[in-house]
Amino acid sequence: MVFNSYTFIAFLIIMLILHNLPFSWKVKKINLLLASYVFYAAWNPPFILLLWLSTVVDYFVGRALYTQENKHKRKLLLVLSLIGNLGMLCFFKYGTFLLDNFTHLVNLFGMDFHPAKPNIILPAGISFYTFTTLCYTIDMYKRKSEPVKSLLDFSLFVTFFPHLVAGPIVRPPQLVPQFETERKASRQQLMQGLLLVSLGLFMKVVLADSMLAPTANDIFWPGGAPLKTLDAWTGVLAFSGQIFCDFAGYSTCAIGVALCLGFVLPHNFLYPYAAIGFSDFWRRWHITLSAWLRDYLYIPLGGNRNGKIRTYMNLMITMLLGGLWHGANWTFVVWGALHGAYLWGEKIIQDLRKKPVMASMHGVPSAEVGVLGTIPKEFKAKTFRNFIYAMITFFFINVTWVFFRSPDFHSAWSLLTSMFSSVPKAEAYLTTLSIIKVMVIIVFIVAFHWLMRNTKVLTVAEKMPWWLLGIAWSVLLILLIWSQESSSSFIYFQF
Repeated sequence: MVFNSYTFIAFLIIMLILHNLPFSWKVKKINLLLASYVFYAAWNPPFILLLWLSTVVDYFVGRALYTQENKHKRKLLLVLSLIGNLGMLCFFKYGTFLLDNFTHLVNLFGMDFHPAKPNIILPAGISFYTFTTLCYTIDMYKRKSEPVKSLLDFSLFVTFFPHLVAGPIVRPPQLVPQFETERKASRQQLMQGLLLVSLGLFMKVVLADSMLAPTANDIFWPGGAPLKTLDAWTGVLAFSGQIFCDFAGYSTCAIGVALCLGFVLPHNFLYPYAAIGFSDFWRRWHITLSAWLRDYLYIPLGGNRNGKIRTYMNLMITMLLGGLWHGANWTFVVWGALHGAYLWGEKIIQDLRKKPVMASMHGVPSAEVGVLGTIPKEFKAKTFRNFIYAMITFFFINVTWVFFRSPDFHSAWSLLTSMFSSVPKAEAYLTTLSIIKVMVIIVFIVAFHWLMRNTKVLTVAEKMPWWLLGIAWSVLLILLIWSQESSSSFIYFQF
């Protein structure tokens, strides 16, 4: 079930009615849990067994990790949890990828090995709910918080349908306490939630699917082809806007749906195309994943504590694995490597200037900040110099999207060649109207990000006159209804 479907609208209306009936809080939580299973089972019902298995195992392992005093048994329990969760993720998401690479490797050594192609279906959202349960067991091992009191609350924490399939990646302290006492949306929360759902669907349906995806699909295709430089850049910019509007649109919908039910989810995007530098980009793009990689990978590897060489190694390992998390293809690894190289370059410049760009972040020592951090006050100002820095950052980010979207290296290299040189016999694939449409939308997105980079949509909405907010909201809904031609899945469902 996808947010951008009439089925989900009916599903949400039913849930809002049930959630506001005079049932006990326990009954309401059971309703939410059953609804979440229905929401997930709409894709492929058998995969709900994996969700149940992950939930039950990690609930009891987490309690045992917290109460067990024997260090060796605690480590064994943690290893079992890691093997179970990561093993399941590796099999379903990377099984075919690992087998293909192993086959190529042994064939290089002269062995005639050609196994049957496995028919593995990727369960929706497995990367997201695996990371959600992993952070619980790791936190229990470190005793950062107390175990969840009931299996019902833990099951709802893992499977709560707004965040289940594509995030935000939530942690127990962010959501579990909200299940302990009855939650019901106030009138203001309901209106804010519906506004966010409308905005998220507008970003997905109107901007991503209707306006940008067709142009991106015309440029990104297997094998590649010689393109005019303008066409190549237009296609890349189209995908840059598409992936933001698609993923940020989902996160906005998820936060809005949760708010309609009285729950608060963490923000996942903060105008990333207004980022000043690459650390700032990862502070603004997929924030919950960036924080997860920082806290559960970068810092445990040693963070910034063991010298510059180890810092650079830890940073690159984190970004490489972050890239691989996005998909079972070496192009994603290169995408992560490019971001790691960008962060390297940024850190080298900081070290040469001996003036760190990032400050410490809410309880994280400054020595540990590297993947995600805050920016100094001078970079918060909307000055012309900072705008130039932001556009330089946006330029390099667009280069990385070539590898993220391209199906193979040949296609990526062909497109990069077209972007940065005049290719002989290159053909024009895009119409003038398509180019103008993409450029106008991208300018609008970048300008909006820059103007809003230090604020939030709901903050601005609260300050608007009611009539102006009503007009803007009506325009969103009219364009949304006008553009609703399909119910295509969100891009991050495949991750």
